[in-house]
Amino acid sequence: MHTTTDQRVRGMASLVGYTLLGGVLTSAALMSTGLVWNWASSGRVQGTPPAAGTDLAQIFATFLRQLASGTLQPRPLIYLGLAVLLLTPYLRVAASALYFAVVERNLKYTVFTGFVLAVLTGSLFLR
Repeated sequence: MHTTTDQRVRGMASLVGYTLLGGVLTSAALMSTGLVWNWASSGRVQGTPPAAGTDLAQIFATFLRQLASGTLQPRPLIYLGLAVLLLTPYLRVAASALYFAVVERNLKYTVFTGFVLAVLTGSLFLR
């Protein structure tokens, strides 16, 4: 069965839309949970800002370390929500590259999207 251009555009739009929606909702749930937990335990709604120089790897490492040791605190949960929000556009580009390569089998768009993904990946590791 051949897909029409309209079906492919709708498929790509759905993929992008659900990726962005999932990232934003996950981020909102994590940050809201962390803020409510912080409020319940300290009586304050606001959290403390992250230390200067904290990167995504440190945020994930702190969260996983506290989760594994059973000492999870609200702050890493809030920061994890921020990290998910920051990574959402990256995941959208990765999903698009995979879509162009596997579903559409469009070499031109796969190469362009792959280049954008490579630049974004490099920017994650450079300060």
